[in-house]
Amino acid sequence: MPFISINPATEEIIAEYPVATPSEIDAALDRAHHAFASWRTTSYGERAHVMVRAAELLEGEVPVIAALMTSEMGKSFNAARGEVVKCALTMRYVAEHAEEYLATQMIATSGSRSGVRFDPVGAILAIMPWNFPLWQVVRFAAPTLMAGNVVVVKHAPNVPGSAQYLADLFLRAGFPEGVVTNLFVEVESISGIIADPRIAGVTLTGSERAGRAVAEIAGRHLKKCVLELGGSDAFVVGAHADLDLAVPMAVTARVQNNGQACIAAKRFIVVRERADEFLERFSAAMAAVPTGDPMDPEVVLGPLVSRAQLDLLNDQVSSSVAAGATVHVGGTPLARDGFFYPATVLSAVPSTSRAALEELFGPVATVYVVDDLAAAIDLANDTPWGLGGSIWSTDDTEIDQAIAGIDAGVVFANAMVASMPELPFGGTKNSGFGRELSSFGMREFTNVKSFFVA
Repeated sequence: MPFISINPATEEIIAEYPVATPSEIDAALDRAHHAFASWRTTSYGERAHVMVRAAELLEGEVPVIAALMTSEMGKSFNAARGEVVKCALTMRYVAEHAEEYLATQMIATSGSRSGVRFDPVGAILAIMPWNFPLWQVVRFAAPTLMAGNVVVVKHAPNVPGSAQYLADLFLRAGFPEGVVTNLFVEVESISGIIADPRIAGVTLTGSERAGRAVAEIAGRHLKKCVLELGGSDAFVVGAHADLDLAVPMAVTARVQNNGQACIAAKRFIVVRERADEFLERFSAAMAAVPTGDPMDPEVVLGPLVSRAQLDLLNDQVSSSVAAGATVHVGGTPLARDGFFYPATVLSAVPSTSRAALEELFGPVATVYVVDDLAAAIDLANDTPWGLGGSIWSTDDTEIDQAIAGIDAGVVFANAMVASMPELPFGGTKNSGFGRELSSFGMREFTNVKSFFVA
């Protein structure tokens, strides 16, 4: 069955792409394996040259690839443009810093020379999601390529055009054939690819269920893996929060990427003394979010990615309301073509409801009221996930208490959670393990090799 690209705003088929046959998969893995033998010996200068060239090509084609992403998964055109620019900036960053991050570290011992090297390990399989069609791949691939590895990408089946664009981009930039490979393969083929001795490791960004499956297969074959599995990030509003800043950022943090982001704020935990004002202002701002055609530059909130995603979100909300949750804004799908769900605010959410227990991958916010910051941190941690979280306060003591107390891989203060090339990105608990970006991410798929010269 081919991969089919469907416009979620119109429900029209854009294009179809054939799935790779077993012989095509074998040939692709062979090309990657042989490409690694030469790519690993290239200098940092050579790798940086083609990486910067890829960034230049990307910067020159921002409207083209942004429009493709918008048509394939429904993110607003402005958000898609921002994603492309971020990818190019990250390519430039890793090109500049790879040699520094991966430099041999000399360590004093009883020998004449000793230390640690960071050597590439081979071909890394990347299983990527649809919500950030370019960024998810670049976030992993750019540092991994600069470390001397090669990458094989199995992208989500509903963004095949974006997947093929990226593979072609790296080729046009001068990366040798086989260094970056795009594979249109079904889920059933993944276990065999992970098990293949030509694959040295695997990374996945996706659901907790997918992460468990991939980790089990990788563990069985003793392959290193990195997993980013989403979360239910807390947006903590402290007693000293500046609501003029916190309220508009709360809206952006919840509806970014049409609410379909792992690091989107999902649970809004507010201390009691600020709760009434926050809920009133937040609900009004959510009701005013411009919604519609994602190609319209004035639109902020476009459609969900698919009919299945729309139905899932609607079921989660309706069952939670039936269980006792209060709807302040939104709460039902929009009556129009496409997979549109409005910006929604729920409060008084029962702890046993689906809205409390499941990740809401869409523009639905749940608001909780607590007595103080300590209770807010406890509630923020009362989840199986631990990807990100944020604290909103003008008081440094509150900020430091939240940063230390929130059990997550990323905690921001007075800013919405984001990934950036300078800082490591990843989660804890059921949000996965391993890190991407920064020096930590660049070293994930390297052999940390000690050496000693007597």
